[in-house]
Formats: sequence, structure tokens, C-alpha cells
Amino acid sequence: MDAFFKSGSWSHESLKNFRQITPAVQNHLKLVYLTLCCALAASAAGAYLHILMNLGGLLTTLGCLGSIMWLLSTPQYEEGKRFGLLMAAAALEGASIGPLIRLAVDFDTSILITAFVGTALAFGCFSGAAIVAKRREFLYLGGLLSSGLSVLLWLQFAGSIFGQSTAMFKVEIYFGLLVFLGYMVFDTQEIIERAHHGDRDYLKHALTLFTDFLAVFVRILVIMLKNASDKSEEKKRKKRS
Repeated sequence: MDAFFKSGSWSHESLKNFRQITPAVQNHLKLVYLTLCCALAASAAGAYLHILMNLGGLLTTLGCLGSIMWLLSTPQYEEGKRFGLLMAAAALEGASIGPLIRLAVDFDTSILITAFVGTALAFGCFSGAAIVAKRREFLYLGGLLSSGLSVLLWLQFAGSIFGQSTAMFKVEIYFGLLVFLGYMVFDTQEIIERAHHGDRDYLKHALTLFTDFLAVFVRILVIMLKNASDKSEEKKRKKRS
């Protein structure tokens, strides 16, 4: 973000601070973000199919993981096949989170819209900050984020064995949100750095950002649903009293 405040003030020109990114890498980033948009659209279609046909569950989750593994093991020259696998993985992931989407729609559609817009704004800000910042400036976050992800996995593991209190649930959700917001910055800069060194696998890079986007979206949606539910319960208690 420091790139936005050079000379002590923000300017529109700071958004064009791409001098450290070559034209070839800029074109690669455009392709990555365009593919990301397609993946998000496929995910929305998967969630919609779940609402219509109740498809989401363990099978769609396993199908998503299988599609991702198949994508990563397919040679880059089979571009059409890999693109199809990415769209399939995104659609299956959308169906997998379909129950949560359906809950939000049944409760209040505006919560779903607000969560998506909030995630999109967060992604734009954090990913944009990584683009305009100095090269490799945020790559040091990799170790910290990996440690944070390990802590998050251990919290989930402990919760599944010993049960999960409301306080622990909040810690897990908010801490996970913080971790994946950090990954938005780190992964963007890592993609840029890899592209500078010749790795132009835009499908794999789009998959990485798609995972970050969905992880943040799910956590924001859960937080908003929990807060709305608590407010609704509080109103009911006041009416009874």
C-alpha cells in the first residue's frame, strides 16, 4: 500500500505503477484475472444448480479435488482440456458451498450480495496493492501465512475431536479470514514473480486466486449470517420480554 502514498499523497497515477512489471507479465495477469472471472461465474452456476437440484455434498467436494489434481497433472499444452477442468472444479466447488448459499438466500438475499461485493472489494484492494507495490515486497509473508494456515488446521482438528465452543468458532473464522486476506497479497506477488521467471501457467495461477477468493467469501458470509442471526434472536427476546 505504500506505493499509493509516495510524496505523501495519493494520486491516480499511482494506480499505473507497473514499471516493475514487464508488458508480457501484465498480459499474463490480464489473462489470469479474466480466467478467474470465468471460474467465479462457473462457481455461481454450480451454487445455483445446488439450489435447484440439491447437488452439493461430499461427492461434489471429492469431484472438485479430483478435477484440481487432474488439472495440475495435465500438460500445459492441453490448454482446452485444462480450462474445462478448471471450470468443472469451480462449478463443483460452487455446488459444495451451495448449502451455505441456500441458507443465506433463505435468510436474507441481501446478505449474500453484500458478502460477495465485500469479498470482491477486499480482493481488488489487496491484490491491487500487491501489484503496485515493489516486487517481492510481500513475499516474506509466505512463512507467516503457512504457519497461520497450520494453526488454523490444528484448530479445526481439535474442534472436530473435542467439540467447538462459540468463542473458538469465532477465533477460527476471523483468524482464517485474516490468513486468506494475507494470501491474496502473497499469492498475487508470487504469481508476478513466477511470471517474470517464465512460469506463465495462467490456469494454475487463476486457480490459486480462485481458492483465496472463495475462502474469504465463505468466511465473510458465515460472519454476516452469524451476526444477522444473533440480531434476530435478540429482537425476538426483546419482544417476548
